[in-house]
Amino acid sequence: MINLEIPKKYKPLATQANQVATEVFRPISRKYDEAEHSYPKELDMLASLIDGMNEGSDLGGAGAAGVRRSSNGADPAENRNGSNLSTVLGVIELCWGDVGLLLSMPRQGLGNSAIASVATDEQLATYGGKWAAMAITEPEAGSDSAAIRTTAELDGDEYVLNGEKIFVTSGDRADLIVVWATLDRSKGRAAIKSFIVERDNPGLKLDRLEHKLGIRASDTANFTLQDCRVPKEALLGDPEVKEKGFAGVMETFDNTRPLVAAMAVGVTRAALEETRRRLAAAGVEVDYDTPALSQPAAAARFLEMEADYEAAWLLTLQAAWMADNSKPNSLQASMAKAKAGRTGVDVTLGCVELCGAVGLGESELLEKWARDAKILDIFEGTQQIQLLIVARQLLGKNSSELR
Repeated sequence: MINLEIPKKYKPLATQANQVATEVFRPISRKYDEAEHSYPKELDMLASLIDGMNEGSDLGGAGAAGVRRSSNGADPAENRNGSNLSTVLGVIELCWGDVGLLLSMPRQGLGNSAIASVATDEQLATYGGKWAAMAITEPEAGSDSAAIRTTAELDGDEYVLNGEKIFVTSGDRADLIVVWATLDRSKGRAAIKSFIVERDNPGLKLDRLEHKLGIRASDTANFTLQDCRVPKEALLGDPEVKEKGFAGVMETFDNTRPLVAAMAVGVTRAALEETRRRLAAAGVEVDYDTPALSQPAAAARFLEMEADYEAAWLLTLQAAWMADNSKPNSLQASMAKAKAGRTGVDVTLGCVELCGAVGLGESELLEKWARDAKILDIFEGTQQIQLLIVARQLLGKNSSELR
């Protein structure tokens, strides 16, 4: 049975992550929001520190990387709190500080999570310690990952990749790019695999960096792959094309979607805490012992937003806990991502509204959090796609039966 309180052994980790958010992220948050595409050098030492903490601990780290589904010999009848839950707790605290800066931290990319989720021990040894971005989206394949057109053809001991990838988070700064491509377009979803491509590969060309609404501290790159050669060993997972092979590739999302949900939970909490402080300064107290409709409209609206936040937080912890305990969590991962992503957008905009001119001004971070939150409802699967996945799971339908 799951207990959704923070485990005692993870409280020091959460405290450390909060200190990082308070002492490092918050002070430079506006600086790198305004200096888009400038690399936050302040994060280099911090990333090295987190690497050292991860190597010296079996609790997982405070960054975004490191999730891996494994029982590690644990008794399946026992509850286990592992790296998925610890990572989620760390991400929440860091994104309370700044989402874009978390995404800018070396070796903490979503590509790292993908590698940690499905790589072999040999691949982990080869690519461990490197910063990995993840390249899925294409000009004609966004929410529908099965529509990917980038191809991978086996030529001797190498795969040759050709295609185009857009909206690659941390794509310019990362050491590696995890590229999704198809081995045979005629075989549909089953032929889609993921490949590790070195950033300095001559066949991987940077086309441009995007200018964005939010998470401006993080670079977002567009690439062209032209006769991009990678060794056979760079393919993640099983190289054979099987009828349900795509399901294995998609399992990556079961681990990474709770991380994106955690990002949304963190920025939502930041906005709520600042709004509560502003309301109190204006003489509006939120009373938890009085019905919401008996309180000022601002307090009632705050209670409504806080309830959504609590639901998102609980769903996120549940999805991570299930991964730690080797339980199928595709449904819970999508529910957490959908709820947290939408809550992040609704709550941060609601906080801007409640705070009025203060919420819109650049002297505070509320308007920035509202801009940052929007991407968390989009990447790693849009709100609409998450709801579609949830509906399929609950109704027992497949992708061809429910579109």
